Amino acid sequence: MGPRLVDHLLYEREDNGILWIKFNRPERMNAILGSAEENGTVAKVGEYMRAADDDPKVRVIVLTGVGRGFCAGADVKGGVPDDVKGQRFVGDRGIGEGPDASRQHFFYGFTKLHKDISFIRKPTIAMINGAAAGSGMDMALHCDIRIGCENTRFIGYQQVGQIPENGGSYYLPKIAGMGRALEFLYTGRLDAQRAYDWGVLNHLVASKNLETTTRKLCEDIIANPPLVQWVGKRIMRAAVDSNLETTMVLTSNGSDILSSSADAKEAREALVERRRPSFEGR
Repeated sequence: MGPRLVDHLLYEREDNGILWIKFNRPERMNAILGSAEENGTVAKVGEYMRAADDDPKVRVIVLTGVGRGFCAGADVKGGVPDDVKGQRFVGDRGIGEGPDASRQHFFYGFTKLHKDISFIRKPTIAMINGAAAGSGMDMALHCDIRIGCENTRFIGYQQVGQIPENGGSYYLPKIAGMGRALEFLYTGRLDAQRAYDWGVLNHLVASKNLETTTRKLCEDIIANPPLVQWVGKRIMRAAVDSNLETTMVLTSNGSDILSSSADAKEAREALVERRRPSFEGR
C-alpha cells in the first residue's frame, strides 16, 4: 500500500526500481508547506520515503524539485492550503504554550521529521537542480548522496534569523570539516563549485546532464546486491558516531549474515558463470 498523496509532493515509481519524490510548488521555488503537520512537506517526504523503503520493487529513492528550484525552505510569504491547514502535528504531545513548549514541539515534530530521512535503509539521492535553502538544505544533507549542477546552491536559515538544523549542524561538519561548516554558518551561502570542493556534492555536472547522471548512478546502484547496501549503510552511519572496535563487531555480524543470503549465493554464481546477477533482496 502506497502513501496518501498530496499535490505539493509527487511520488513517481518507475518499473526500473527508481522512485522519484519531487517537491511540486515550482511557482514558489518549491518552498515547504507547514512545519510538522501530517500533510506538511517534511512529514510527507518522510512518509513517501518510508513507503518506498517498504516497497520491494523500489531499489533507490531520488529526492528533487520540479522547475528551477530544489526546495526553497520555509515559505516566508505564508499561505497554507486546505489539505495542510488545521492538521495535527506529527510528534505533538499536547504540550502547552510558551518558548519551551515551542522548543519541545520542534524537537519532537519538525526536527524528528528531518532525521527520519537518514533512517531509510535503501539508498537515497538528492538531485539538487537549484537552490536548497533551510529545510531544503537539511533534507538534502540527510540523504546518502548529493548530485548538483551549476544552478545548485545551499542557503542557511540566516535569512529568517535561525541556525542550521540537523543536516547543517550535524552532517555538514562531518562531511566538509568543522572550519568549512563554521564558514557556512557565518555566511549562510554555499555555491555549487565550493560545495563540490568541500565534498558536500558527490557529483557536479552541467544542468543538462543532471538527470542522465542521476539515472546512471541509480543503474549502478541497482546492479549491486541490495542487502549489502542496506546492511552496509546501517553500519557506516553507526560507525560515524562510534569507534573502531564497535564497527568491527557490526561488520563481523553483518558479514556472517550476508554470506548465507540468497543474494550472496546469486552474486557468486553469476560471477563464476559470467552473467548479470538477478538480486531479490533476501
